[in-house]
Amino acid sequence: MEFRKLGRTDLNASSICLGTMTWGEQNTEAEGHAQMDFALEKGINFFDTAELYSIPPKKETKGRTEEIIGTWFKNSGNRDKVILATKVVGRSVQDWHREDGSTSELSRGQIIEAVDASLKRLQTDYIDLYQLHWPDRKVAGFGSVGTIWQDVERDEDEHAIHETLEVLQELVKAGKVRHIGLSNESPWGTMKFVQEAEARGLPRVQSVQNAYSLVNRLFEVGGAEIAHREDVGLLAYSSLAQGYLTGKYRNGALPEGARKTLFKRLGRYETAGGQKAIDAYCDLAAELGVDPSVMALAFVHSRSFVTSVIIGATNMEQLETDISAADFEMTEEIAKRINEIHLQYTNPCP
Repeated sequence: MEFRKLGRTDLNASSICLGTMTWGEQNTEAEGHAQMDFALEKGINFFDTAELYSIPPKKETKGRTEEIIGTWFKNSGNRDKVILATKVVGRSVQDWHREDGSTSELSRGQIIEAVDASLKRLQTDYIDLYQLHWPDRKVAGFGSVGTIWQDVERDEDEHAIHETLEVLQELVKAGKVRHIGLSNESPWGTMKFVQEAEARGLPRVQSVQNAYSLVNRLFEVGGAEIAHREDVGLLAYSSLAQGYLTGKYRNGALPEGARKTLFKRLGRYETAGGQKAIDAYCDLAAELGVDPSVMALAFVHSRSFVTSVIIGATNMEQLETDISAADFEMTEEIAKRINEIHLQYTNPCP
């Protein structure tokens, strides 16, 4: 397993990160524990979760994934072997995250309540990387198609970025959080966080967790340069395009137990050109004699601006296949073939 520096910290994170969002919904507690055991054996020392999880988000299962990780920490005694990342929800109409029933926002009171609740569920005294799951301000994201920045209105009561950093600084000083990161953030937002931290002596963001895959390489436009020049590396999620790049949904297939079959909420990867691109990538993998999941993950893993590729699996066979992508050689020739498809079907699934 390869290890890469997390931002400008002293933490060396495995280049494959264990994602956990299915635990408590599609996976049982025992299955989550087994996945963590297996990942640790394979050299993975980086786990990612969120107060929102399980997915899909709902009141009945919020925080359940953190609870599963917490019981594993308690039973295994492996807390010190793991770089643990979790997230606080951003602004939304969801009203089940806070005790008083407020809709979520990145206010001081809500962030402090959130981190304390996460620590309790996780059965730990500290979080290595505390991330803002999405911004407090309105942004185009989560598969928004055709939305440009002019269309996004500004909320009068949005919390200023420096105010959010000041709250996070309190958590760092209290020892509850070691480092901070972003998620589902724009290049402008990432740089604004960096600038405000440097200007005001506040904690610096060390990573940004955004979607990045063969069918969504938008991070390369703006985000990649920030990652290189400011050491805010990408934690890439949805690198299998919610399972589409495995090929399991081709020709209208609906495998039993798959997310699309269960939840029917994968519109982000069902755009006009998306299926043509997915078919082209799966056909290339077949020509090369490689599992399409391995090729898709290996491409992301090979990008110099990526700190870690977040993988998620609902069974151990999937998990083993996904981890093996770290050992696949992404040659110049294969990358060239991938880029030829990318030029033909450019970012069809933002």
